[in-house]
Amino acid sequence: MWNGSRQYWTTGIWDGQGFSLVPEMKSRSTFNYSFTSNENESYITYLLYDQNMRARLKVDLTGQVKQFLRLEESKEWNLVLCKPLSLCDVYAYCGPFGCCNNVEDSSCQCLQGFKEKSLKDLNLGDPTGGCVRKTPLQCRQKDNFLLMPSTKYPANPVPSAVDSAANCKSACLNNCSCNAYAYNSTGCSLWYGDLLNIQQIDNGGDELYIRVAPSEVNSGKKELIHRPVTVGAITGTLAFLGLVLVAIWIWRNRGSVEIPNAVEGSLVAFTYRDLKTASNNFSEILGTGAFGSVFKGILPNSTLIAVKKLEGIRQGEKQFRSEVSTIGIIQHVNIVRLRGFCCEGNKRMLVYDFMPNKSLDTHLFHQKDLKILSWNLRYQIAVGIARGIAYLHEECRDYIIHCDIKPQNILLDANLTPKVADFGLAKLVCRKFSRVITTIRGTIGYMAPEWSSGVAITTKADVYSYGMMLFEIISGRRNLKQSKNGKSWFFPTWAANKVISEGQPVLSILDSKLEGNADIDELTRAFRVACWCIQEEAVQRPSMGQVVQILEGLLEANLLQFKVTSSL
Repeated sequence: MWNGSRQYWTTGIWDGQGFSLVPEMKSRSTFNYSFTSNENESYITYLLYDQNMRARLKVDLTGQVKQFLRLEESKEWNLVLCKPLSLCDVYAYCGPFGCCNNVEDSSCQCLQGFKEKSLKDLNLGDPTGGCVRKTPLQCRQKDNFLLMPSTKYPANPVPSAVDSAANCKSACLNNCSCNAYAYNSTGCSLWYGDLLNIQQIDNGGDELYIRVAPSEVNSGKKELIHRPVTVGAITGTLAFLGLVLVAIWIWRNRGSVEIPNAVEGSLVAFTYRDLKTASNNFSEILGTGAFGSVFKGILPNSTLIAVKKLEGIRQGEKQFRSEVSTIGIIQHVNIVRLRGFCCEGNKRMLVYDFMPNKSLDTHLFHQKDLKILSWNLRYQIAVGIARGIAYLHEECRDYIIHCDIKPQNILLDANLTPKVADFGLAKLVCRKFSRVITTIRGTIGYMAPEWSSGVAITTKADVYSYGMMLFEIISGRRNLKQSKNGKSWFFPTWAANKVISEGQPVLSILDSKLEGNADIDELTRAFRVACWCIQEEAVQRPSMGQVVQILEGLLEANLLQFKVTSSL
């Protein structure tokens, strides 16, 4: 119920096994449901067949009912049921005068002529405050209407007994409380007060006319000044203005790239020519990887960028834009910012902020002209990376499993703040699933054992990779090395045996270049986290949220529970 009075979703009727509009109840053998309904009360109860499981239901701030299931050995809650499935089906989710876009991942937008009521709430993920008018109405005949096509009508229409579209429009204009009207085969409908539950749909839909102030209809159009002039004067003036505009366009586009208008939210759609010019014909390469090469570039406003030319990406334009727009809304201090993209013909490129301090890999293993990272910096970098990955796993609308966490994919900004990179090339997993089967492979030395076993990959694969990388941050050594006799040397096994089995101090595995200068408590926590993260069984590893809490000193990790093997 919305505001305790209006039904916005129903389970349907009980048929003895489950509710008619919740087919998941019948297909899931985990629960034994029963339903009681009489003149005094109606309620549902359920029992779990497996006593090693726990379940809970909740209604969250979006208005969705969600059911979670937890296996005792994994200690993780997995989402197994979500109703209504689309946020656009939640009554008044986008608030007054807000429109929910079913085409673009249930995003909320203000109607034309309106603006967000509270940007603060919107940035915190709560769009229910809706929108307010940019310009107050003049009332009666001074107002006008804007057409909104492909629309699912708002709630609470009021029928009007008029016989034409013109009369329907007049009926709305003559009442200052009327904010919209529609006229179709069923007649005239009027809407008074706040417009709630408007949806933009992909196919079909109806035409809705939104009432706005006159200035909103004419916005963007220059008013004509009526003066008696000759046809020749008008023609000459227009020709002159045309030549001036052409000259300005040629001058502005000679040897430079303009920054296109933002699209797909805050992202910029660059043309191939834009990025070719910005990168000086892709002349300065910053690095290469499995998905392509990265080049340095500079925009006309002197902003430095990194342009990634993708190789082997075969999505169509619509799918590519959709995935990029999903990536583009992700904002976190420890995740590299996506500025824009290029999708032109078969060319696919991503544009990121430029990171002047290169990758973590460079600082750990190729220091030559670089200053050695102190322990304090290393620890802060480790915490920052963990926060970034935890955000991808636990706080995004969609789970994002990175699939290739390693020092090369951790970039450092001017302040040596770590930024998780290449996360946009990972598999996007909808929140209603907790795992994904994928053919993507990581990098030898960082890959979790389940990659080679053929089982489903979960966020715990990233946890394993993080643990392997954390060993390298601690030691300054590569985890996997080939000895002269051809045998592999696995540093985590050696380190764990040295500290756990032999009882050596944890300082014995610290990077020798630090000369023992490290906080012992922090070093101990980092070592224990690294050991816990690389457990062979995925269910025995912590979540990235737990990793953050341990590194911040909010949780303890018991060294006795770890078992480190040399399996890769």
